[in-house]
Amino acid sequence: MCRNITMLRGLEPGATAEEIHAAALQYVRKVSGVTAPSAATREAMDVAVAAIAAATTTLLQDLPARRVPPPTLPPLRRPEVRARIAATTRATA
Repeated sequence: MCRNITMLRGLEPGATAEEIHAAALQYVRKVSGVTAPSAATREAMDVAVAAIAAATTTLLQDLPARRVPPPTLPPLRRPEVRARIAATTRATA
C-alpha cells in the first residue's frame, strides 16, 4: 500500500510543506486502507490529510532541535524518486 513514513525531524534544511503533506497522505492511506480515493472518500481523506499535515507542522516547530539527523532521506529528497515523479508528470502533461 504505502511505504514506511520517513522521519522528518532533524532534516537540514528542515522538512518542506511538500514532504509533510506526503507523510500525512501516507499516514491517512495506511490508517484508512484506501490507496486511491473515490468520490465517496476523497473529501474525508483530503480533510484528514490537511489536519495531519497541520499537526505535523506544529509538532516539528515545537520540538527541540535534533542532535543527529535522521538515518534516511525522505523520498522526495532522493534523486531517483524525483526523476520518477518528473517522468510521470511529463507523461501525463
